[in-house]
Amino acid sequence: MKRSSSMLILFLFLLIIIPCDHAIESPQYTVALLATDFEIRHYRNSTWMSAALQGTSFEKSTQEGFHRLYRFIRGENLNSSEIDMTSPIVTGIAQSSQGSFRSYWVSFYLPAKFQGVPPQPDPELNLKLDEQKAHCVAVRKFAGFARDDNIDGEMEALVASLDNYTSGRIAMDDKNEFAVAQYNASHHLSGRLNEIWLDVGTPVADKCQP
Repeated sequence: MKRSSSMLILFLFLLIIIPCDHAIESPQYTVALLATDFEIRHYRNSTWMSAALQGTSFEKSTQEGFHRLYRFIRGENLNSSEIDMTSPIVTGIAQSSQGSFRSYWVSFYLPAKFQGVPPQPDPELNLKLDEQKAHCVAVRKFAGFARDDNIDGEMEALVASLDNYTSGRIAMDDKNEFAVAQYNASHHLSGRLNEIWLDVGTPVADKCQP
């Protein structure tokens, strides 16, 4: 229970701002390949707001980054606009080739009404607009809470599945850079959904090629 405390705190923020009867928007995608333990998705162009951090851990960085995004969502922007919650919250992770140093960025998908002209965050929040082009993503789902002690193993399992299934035909953009997507609020102690995301290139003729 102690190990999950920081993530419980993070998702208490989500519980506060998500009405139970409100449909949650998510970035749109199509499934290009569905295997037993992973899938490849084609995500469309999308706009996110991101908080970059030089954090000491995945959990602490996710908590700090989401806190800054939460303030933006609740109206700390130049329009004083309150923004509906979306899902998932995505934490990107980039590490040195030796694995000794990591940087993080925590991203919030902007709802459709703000995809064109999003509110500008207050400067003190140090947030950056992230306009993502259409891309292909390999995805591995896993249950429970995403933590520092399990995300690397899930990432390694995804890479192994890709290698085994495709015999190296899928070119992974960078194995030292991946993301963790988290979908649930803190009160969901069971039936939780998390995903590891790994970019595997750009679409060809608007399709991902498995």
